[in-house]
Amino acid sequence: MTPPPSDRAEAVLTRPPALTPLLARGAVLSPFRRPSPAAAHPRTRLVLPGLRADPARLTAYERVCGFPDGPGTLPVTYPHVLGFPLAMRLMSARDFPLPLLGLVHTSIDVTRHRATPSADAYDLSVHVDGLVPHRRGTEAAVVTELRADGEVVWESRSTYLARHRTTATPPKDPAGTRDDAEALPAVAEWQLAGDLGRRYGAASGDRNPIHLHPLTARLFGFPRAIAHGMWTVARCLATHGTPDAATVRADFRAPVLLPGTVTYAAHGGRFALRGGRGRVHLTGEVSPL
Repeated sequence: MTPPPSDRAEAVLTRPPALTPLLARGAVLSPFRRPSPAAAHPRTRLVLPGLRADPARLTAYERVCGFPDGPGTLPVTYPHVLGFPLAMRLMSARDFPLPLLGLVHTSIDVTRHRATPSADAYDLSVHVDGLVPHRRGTEAAVVTELRADGEVVWESRSTYLARHRTTATPPKDPAGTRDDAEALPAVAEWQLAGDLGRRYGAASGDRNPIHLHPLTARLFGFPRAIAHGMWTVARCLATHGTPDAATVRADFRAPVLLPGTVTYAAHGGRFALRGGRGRVHLTGEVSPL
């Protein structure tokens, strides 16, 4: 991943931002957003030095995602949770052009350079890397980095979609991606409860209304609440396993409605989450560094 541009301002925080006021501010400002790939976006890089994972919240996260309790290292997806309040501060700000309400996580690329002990202190940074057109609207890219003693030990790039009318030409999926996902052998079937979004939201802090209740999800075009994309990839990786030094790529291809039943499939480094009638919810790959 490329370093932040030299013209990016840096703001050092003394504590993680409180999520409730940020979500409230984002909700209030959402109706006034006019999303466009050409819109200006925040140029600030937020930095939170000396951050340690809260053991109780980490345990709650491990349990809702299926990771083993207390292995002494952060799950490969957990730094995303640590960075989420900083990302929300940027995406709820007045200079962020996409509406926070209804924003959909569409992909994540993670590079973990080495194991990340859960008791260690880290310097965390988050910035918005830009906006790009999408066949269903506009996507924002958010970069999160975790440093130890000045060294980047974990980094990610997430894309978030604001759906709106667009004239963008739909890009073609890589040849065979869907067929490959459907051909992966089934490993497990998971029954997902209707309150999964609320439980993951409590553990992660991500309380986007599309995940919490059928009534709030319908406001954004979903027939029922949908599972968090980061829960789906975390649950898959908890079963798949990830080397200490590895890259992970996950594409969230279709929402998982709650309650529901999904099939986890995997072979080698590739994995997928499938639903009924050949529907592919998630595709992903783990590669050792």
